[in-house]
Amino acid sequence: MKRPKLKFLKTILLVIAICHMPYAICNSCAQDNYKLVTLSKQIIEAKTDREVYVFFEELKELYFKEDKYTPLVEFLKSLSQQKKTLEPFVDYYIALARYNQLKYLERTQNWDEYFSQGNKYRDQITTGLQETIDSTNPKDALNIFSQLLLWQFHKDQEDAFAESSLSVLMNAISVYAKDAQDIKPIKEVADKLLAYGEKGKSKELYQLYVDKLIASAKEDRELEGIASGFYKEANLELSETVYDAYIERITKTYPKEKLIPILMDIARDFSYSATEGPAVGGKEEGQKDASYAEKIFKKIEETGTKDAFDEESTYLRTYNLERMKDYLKAGELYLDLIQRYPQTKYADVATFKVGIISTYILRDIKTGRDYFEKLAKKQILSPQVISALYQLGLLGQWENDLTKAKDYYNKLIEKAGSNFPETASLTQERLKEIAESKSIEYNLKTFLDVSLKEENPAFEAGRVDLNSSQDRIKKDESLDLKCTPYAIESGCLQVEIQYLWSGDLGTARPTLEESEFQTAYTQAGTKVINLVVVSPGGVLDRGIEIVEVY
Repeated sequence: MKRPKLKFLKTILLVIAICHMPYAICNSCAQDNYKLVTLSKQIIEAKTDREVYVFFEELKELYFKEDKYTPLVEFLKSLSQQKKTLEPFVDYYIALARYNQLKYLERTQNWDEYFSQGNKYRDQITTGLQETIDSTNPKDALNIFSQLLLWQFHKDQEDAFAESSLSVLMNAISVYAKDAQDIKPIKEVADKLLAYGEKGKSKELYQLYVDKLIASAKEDRELEGIASGFYKEANLELSETVYDAYIERITKTYPKEKLIPILMDIARDFSYSATEGPAVGGKEEGQKDASYAEKIFKKIEETGTKDAFDEESTYLRTYNLERMKDYLKAGELYLDLIQRYPQTKYADVATFKVGIISTYILRDIKTGRDYFEKLAKKQILSPQVISALYQLGLLGQWENDLTKAKDYYNKLIEKAGSNFPETASLTQERLKEIAESKSIEYNLKTFLDVSLKEENPAFEAGRVDLNSSQDRIKKDESLDLKCTPYAIESGCLQVEIQYLWSGDLGTARPTLEESEFQTAYTQAGTKVINLVVVSPGGVLDRGIEIVEVY
C-alpha cells in the first residue's frame, strides 16, 4: 500500500484546524471530522470526473448544513494545491459556496459582512464559474452546472447578462444532451428554470429529458417505474408523457385482460374521488388531472367494452367528467350508472346530479323535476332526498306556483326534523318570502332567471371560471371558492363587476364585490353553488359548482 503524500498529510491537518473544535469533541463533530478526512482522500484518489463530482457534493453538504461557507472555500483552495486536475471543480464549488453565502447573509440580515465582502464574493462567483466554463466543454456535466449557476447569479442580480447567459446555457444543454450518458443534469436545469418561472425553456428541456429516458428504457416495467416516480414527485406533465409512451408500448403486446387493469390503475391515480373516506380503489389522494384520467378511460373503452367498467369505475369516471365541467357527458354516465346498477350506493347522488344538470345546465325543467320527484318519493332519507325537495319547492316558487312550493317546503321541514339544518334554514327563508309576499332573494332569483327563462341568451359559463379548492371536503372543513371572469371589454376604465352568489353557501355570506371567498358546511351532502357575474353592460355569464361534503 502506498504511503500518503506529504501534501495530503498537510490537507488532513488543515481539515482538523479548520474545524476549530475544543479538545472534548462531541460525537457528531468527531464524525464530521472523520468524514472530512475520508472525503479528502477519496477526492485526491478519484479516477473519474463522476467520482470527483459525487465526493465534492458530499463535501459541500457537510459544510452547507452548518452554513460554513468561508471554511469550505479555504479547504477547497487547499485541495487544488494537492491535485491540479481538481481546479475546475474547486473553482465551481468556491463559486457555489459564495453564491449560497450571499443568500445566507441576506436571509440572516448580516449586512455588515454583506456590504463589506459582497463585491469580493460576487467577483469570486463570476471569475470561478468562468474559469470552470473555459477549462471544460459542454459535454461535461460540470460545465452545464457552471453555466446554470452563472445564469442564476445574473438572473438574481437582474443585470444585463441574464438573457445572454440563458441563451448560452440552452445551447450548452443541447450539445450536452447529444451524447450524454448521464441525463440527470438536463432535468436539474429544467427544474431550476421552472422554479425561476422560465416555463417555456423548462418545458423544452423536460421534453428532451423524457425523450432520452424513453429511448434508453429497455423494459416496459422500467418505463412504468419512471412514470410512477414522476407522479410521486407531483410532476404530472413528465409523468403523463412517460405514461403515454408506456401505454403505447404495452397496447401493442399485452392481451386485453392484462392491459385493462393496468390502464384502470393509471386512470385511478389521476382521478378525483368523491367517496367518503379513502379514495375509490383505496388510492391515496395526490396530484390529480381529470382530463388525463378521462383520456385513459377512453382508451379503456376503445380497448374493451362498456363491461370493462364496474360500478366503482363508472362512478369514478363520471365524477371526473363532472370535475372537468363536461356536464353533458357526466349526466349521460350518471344515468348509465343508475340503469346498470339500480341498487348502487351512488343512486341518490347520481339521481340528484342528473336533476341539477338537466335543470340548470341543459335548461330542461321538466326532466330535472322528474328526477327530483324520484328522490322526493323515497322513504329512506339522505341529504340528496332533502335537497331534491328543496329544489322542487324552489322551482315551484320561481314559477309562481306558491301552493305547490309551500307543500314541498313543508314536507321538507317535516321530514328533516332536527337533521339537515342547512337545507332546512334555506327552506325557512323561502317560506318567509312566500308568507310576506316577497320575491325570491335577488341573487338566487337572478340565477334562476338567467338559467331558466327562455328569452334569456344561453349563458353557458364560457366567460367565467368558477372553481373550488377541493372536490370533496369533510364537515366543518374550509373550502375556497373563486371566480375568474373573462372577455371583459374595459377600454381605459376599470370595469365594476358584481358577483351574485347564491345556493349552498355554507357559513359564508360573500358580498357583491367578492370574486372569491372561504366557507364551510355543517351538513353532509351535495352542495350546489350558484353564481351570476354582472358587468355594467349586463349579465356577463353564470356559473355553477358542485361540491361533495361528507
